[in-house]
Amino acid sequence: MSTDQRTTYLVIGAGGMLGTAFCRELEARGLPFEAVDMNEDSEAGIGSFDMTLAADLSTIASGRFGVVINCAAWTDVDGAETNEQGAARLNGEAVGGLASACAAGGAVCVHFSTDYVFDGAGTEPYPTDHPIAPINAYGRTKATGERLLVESGAEHILIRTSWLYGPWGKNFVLTMRSLMSTRDTLRVVADQRGRPTSVQQLAKTTLGLLKNSARGTFHASDGGECTWHGFASEIRDAIGASTAIEPCTTDEFPRPATRPAYSVLDLSRTVELVGEPTAWNEELRRVIAEIGTA
Repeated sequence: MSTDQRTTYLVIGAGGMLGTAFCRELEARGLPFEAVDMNEDSEAGIGSFDMTLAADLSTIASGRFGVVINCAAWTDVDGAETNEQGAARLNGEAVGGLASACAAGGAVCVHFSTDYVFDGAGTEPYPTDHPIAPINAYGRTKATGERLLVESGAEHILIRTSWLYGPWGKNFVLTMRSLMSTRDTLRVVADQRGRPTSVQQLAKTTLGLLKNSARGTFHASDGGECTWHGFASEIRDAIGASTAIEPCTTDEFPRPATRPAYSVLDLSRTVELVGEPTAWNEELRRVIAEIGTA
């Protein structure tokens, strides 16, 4: 049975980039939802919710919600290298607690993971059942969350995604756009390949999966693939900047956390249910056109 108009959704992490996309999409569709985050924002209609507290999880276990969409996560990839325990608390343990509460309350648990659970050594898109082998602390904490979600027994949709961006929040597109307004030249890594993902398209894809009664693990992103250098070059062209984008290697741009060289996700299982996603370069230009009006 597909999710219908009567289902009440709970969006956790509603103040973040992805959570904002879900709230706007649910509102546009006239679907009933509640929005919560670690930090309450009464003006935005966002209540306070801590996934690590049993008292907060009890509202989910009570059966109040039909679908729980978890957009909350530790997203500081480099910071996880020095505080893996903190990252694991939110990306791992809290996900397990949330999933158990969903199981108790009969809610479908929608959770987002990452391309970083794979080793980056591939040469063709990773299918959903490819062996997990994270190469950094962030990836390890997200892999733990995946495992605990499955072990909880909750009805769930686990969605791995990559390179998130949107017209709001903090992301690569907005950072590049800002830098290009003041820099003549930028150097961007050209030996890491993946799939950009508009948070707006991800929200629509997720709701499409729910409508089709999907369960299990899926991959979702924009269509196509590129390097970070290619992504930055397209951003420059889309905004009409004249900044020179020079390629560099990962070794020339060292970071605390190791990044996968190849993290293209196989979208075929998702495409079978909801159709082909919009190509990343086309979606990017739509998002850039929306910046400033978001």
